[in-house]
Amino acid sequence: MTGLMVFLRKVWWIAWKDLRTELRSREIFTTMLAFSALAVVVMGLAFDLRVPKSEMVAPGVLWVVVLFTGVLGLNRSFGAEVDRGSLSALLLAPVDRSAIYFGKLLANLVFILVTEMLLLPVILIIFDVNLFLPQILLGLLLGTIGYVSVGTLFAALSASSRTRESLLPVLLLPVMIPVFVAGVGLTANVIDARNLSSLGRWFSLLIAYDLIFITLSFLLFDLIWEDG
Repeated sequence: MTGLMVFLRKVWWIAWKDLRTELRSREIFTTMLAFSALAVVVMGLAFDLRVPKSEMVAPGVLWVVVLFTGVLGLNRSFGAEVDRGSLSALLLAPVDRSAIYFGKLLANLVFILVTEMLLLPVILIIFDVNLFLPQILLGLLLGTIGYVSVGTLFAALSASSRTRESLLPVLLLPVMIPVFVAGVGLTANVIDARNLSSLGRWFSLLIAYDLIFITLSFLLFDLIWEDG
């Protein structure tokens, strides 16, 4: 078996550990889904009184809710390991630290993508805007990959802090501004069906962001645990 296959198996094992734990407890997913649905409903009630066209606010609502909902899941990624006292065992396991990073990234990606797919029908009901369009779904995937790549790194960085619930969003959200701007711009252009020529620019920004920050997070992840 090649080294790459061994590495991928370790990544999958770590991701499956988190996914299996969540399938049993449903702690993270239930919280994320409830929060995202309630946030959309509250925003729908607020904007219904002020905005003449729901298409104007739906892109912003989608990405704001995704960013804040994702923090809930990311916080539990390493926070749950700390609470259970299993983080030391995970770090001592005979796997590369990079495998731990990509395993956690994969699990977080699944949690957030599933939440997003269930969030889109809620936005359709509340705002009467169909976001199940190929360009929007692709943009959502690319944006989520970038979000999770940085979020997993910062979740590890803040895991041992007693204030991790507030520290993570303070660290993460400013770095997410390019993803937010590109995501909202792309979604708005697709819904408006005008200026579609600018979609390539937004896709390029998201792809570049993903490549840069996955690489940086991969290189920096091991440094977090140097003294561990």
